[in-house]
Formats: sequence, structure tokens, C-alpha cells
Amino acid sequence: MRHPGYFCHPVPAFGDENPRLLIVGLAPGLHGANRSGRPFTGDHAGVLLYETLHAFGYASRPVSVAADDGLVLSGCRISNAVKCVPPENKPETDEIRRCNRYLKEELAALPATTAVLALGLVAHKAVLLALGLKQGDHPFAHGALHLLPSPPGGGGARRLYDSYHCSRYNTQTRRLTPEMFRAVFQRIQEE
Repeated sequence: MRHPGYFCHPVPAFGDENPRLLIVGLAPGLHGANRSGRPFTGDHAGVLLYETLHAFGYASRPVSVAADDGLVLSGCRISNAVKCVPPENKPETDEIRRCNRYLKEELAALPATTAVLALGLVAHKAVLLALGLKQGDHPFAHGALHLLPSPPGGGGARRLYDSYHCSRYNTQTRRLTPEMFRAVFQRIQEE
């Protein structure tokens, strides 16, 4: 085993069991969630995410370094499109499809009023696949809001929000700035 102290299993969702907001990321990072066992914990992508969650009242602290660090999410849950660290940190289409049933089950267990935030195009596509919706009807765009059909049983339209992923690449190239990310969360809280 290359990393004997790492979690190295499918990474479960983390946070509130009955959230107002479900955040869907891409996949566990090799030295982040794959090491810690908690989404966005211990890697660069988690820095902006947890700072923002704390600023908007979803997280008890602004930093997440380990699964046992005492951080608690309130009104929010974090999951991933792919549950295991992918080869070369880039999930393949087959892997996304194989893991999609888990995301489908997660979404089905949530009330229709739960907003969903997709971090990046892969997460956006995975959410639509899990809901059985056509991607062409809901194109990804940073800051976009998609009103999706009501799930079986009704309850109103589900809201899907898009953001660029808070990866090191996107934040260092300023494709995603902290201000842009906070604006997405501001919109979620206002609607």
C-alpha cells in the first residue's frame, strides 16, 4: 500500500442529515479526502469551501484538516460525484456512471426543497444524470440557477446552482475568486 495511514476507501458524504443545501464535488483528492476520509478535508480545494461555509453559517469553523477535528456542518451536506480517488485525479465517464447510483440515492432521500450546488461541470452532469434529466436542457455556467422538475411525490421544483470548482487550479488562475464563490452562496441564501 502506497499510503498506509490514509483512509483509502469510498469517501462518504459529510454533514447534516437533513440539509437545506447539498454540495456535490468531483471526487476525493488523493492527499485530501482519500487521506482524511471526509470530503474536501486536508486539500487545497477545501480551503475556500470551508472558509465560505463558515462565513455563511454552514460550518462551525473555517478550516477542515482532519475527520476528527470537531468541525460540524449545519444545514449543509457535502458529497462527491465519484466516491473513490480516481486514477490521475481525473474520473473517467464509466467511473462517474458506476458511482451515480449513490448520488441518485442521496438526492432521492432529500426533500425537494434542498438546494443543490454543483462544483464544476462533472458534478453538474452527475447531478442531472442522477435525476434522469437531459444535460442539454440545463447547461453548466458559473453562477447559474436551474429550476428542475419536482421529484416523484412533488414538493416543488429543485434548485440546482452551478459554480466553478474550488480547485487549486481554478483559484490560482483566478477563474474562481473568493468573491465569485461567495456570490453563489449569497444567491443560494437569498432564494
